[in-house]
Amino acid sequence: MPNTFSLSFIVALLLMCGCRLWLTQRQMNCVMAHRAAVPAGFADRIDLGAHQRAADYTLARSRFGRVCLCVEMCLLLLLTFGGGLQAIHDFWSPRLDDLAYGVAVILSVVMISAVVDLPLTIHRQFVIEERFGFNRMTAALFLVDLAKQAVLGLVIGAPAILAVLWLMERMGPWWWFYVWLFWCAFNLLLLQLYPSWIAPLFNRFSPLDDDALKARIEALLARCGFASSGLFVMDGSKRSSHGNAYFTGFGQSKRIVFFDTLLARLQPGEIEAVLAHELGHFQHRHVVKRMIMLFAISLALLALLGQLINAEWFFSGLGLRDRNMALGLLLFFLVGPVFTFLLTPLLSLLSRRDEFEADRYAATNASAEGLVAALVKLYEDNAATLTPDPLHSLFYDSHPPAALRIARLQRT
Repeated sequence: MPNTFSLSFIVALLLMCGCRLWLTQRQMNCVMAHRAAVPAGFADRIDLGAHQRAADYTLARSRFGRVCLCVEMCLLLLLTFGGGLQAIHDFWSPRLDDLAYGVAVILSVVMISAVVDLPLTIHRQFVIEERFGFNRMTAALFLVDLAKQAVLGLVIGAPAILAVLWLMERMGPWWWFYVWLFWCAFNLLLLQLYPSWIAPLFNRFSPLDDDALKARIEALLARCGFASSGLFVMDGSKRSSHGNAYFTGFGQSKRIVFFDTLLARLQPGEIEAVLAHELGHFQHRHVVKRMIMLFAISLALLALLGQLINAEWFFSGLGLRDRNMALGLLLFFLVGPVFTFLLTPLLSLLSRRDEFEADRYAATNASAEGLVAALVKLYEDNAATLTPDPLHSLFYDSHPPAALRIARLQRT
């Protein structure tokens, strides 16, 4: 059985890597093939220089993505067949017992992954983003963010890991169901706390002080029947020139947040249309539906882990001589993405469907032309390619391709 499972994992890993590399190459070929000319539908809105910058940015990110994939796969193989997890177990098992051992093992893997990822993050931020004019983060701010993330991860993550391991040890054969209940409650609590307690650790949020724009937005909220705890502007420009707007929290803690870079670029009617799009997500309960779907998937995965946790072939098939709850949890979440990779296009399809619904809502309650104008500016400012490979887009993209999305808006 170990040989069979080992072979199955290797085959799945090779298929996943091959598919990802093939799709990336298709994307790069398609972007390069259309780099010389702006697509006809955008010729009067975006100049050739901006179009070629977007193509070059996409190509740079794609090439770097291949490097990241190789590093990711090497780390996975080193932790499993390379004996990394076994070595971590051998180090901690004589020194710590029970829950302390489990927390130490899991945090060790998290720390190793973070250390391996750090050079990639630095290159992405200070080389690629810098080259294309997006980076505004200083080295000092990067280090401060890194320290805050580490402390926050320990303060929030360590108790959560401890609770999960305790449930796994004490709740008998149905432990996976109790872990699922805890996981759902934990995520809902984070959603409640994030706007007021976590996000302000990294960014400054100030009330929207443009009275004319505020009145326009409040009129839109009234038409749509949406109540929020406030309209806020986030100082996103201190890290990046990318622009965005989003909702955060739920219930009484719902906030509408605009990046300062977005407000600086868009006209009031365009900002209203972007917000109406976000309100469309709320009106169609996309966030709630997505949470329910993710909770259902997590329940199925935890139930599966409940069956695997005592299977000797699951551990030995992935390079471990010893087995326990903490190692089983780690193994499952390390190799799970390899076997669930083919769910990616389904999740992408559902996300694109939600985006079309939100666009229709925005066209009805604000302005289709305003949303089109805003989208074109955002595509240009964020250097998003206008000519993605159709299959790559079908597989990965959470938002519809620009041409298709704008064509639908123009028909409304």
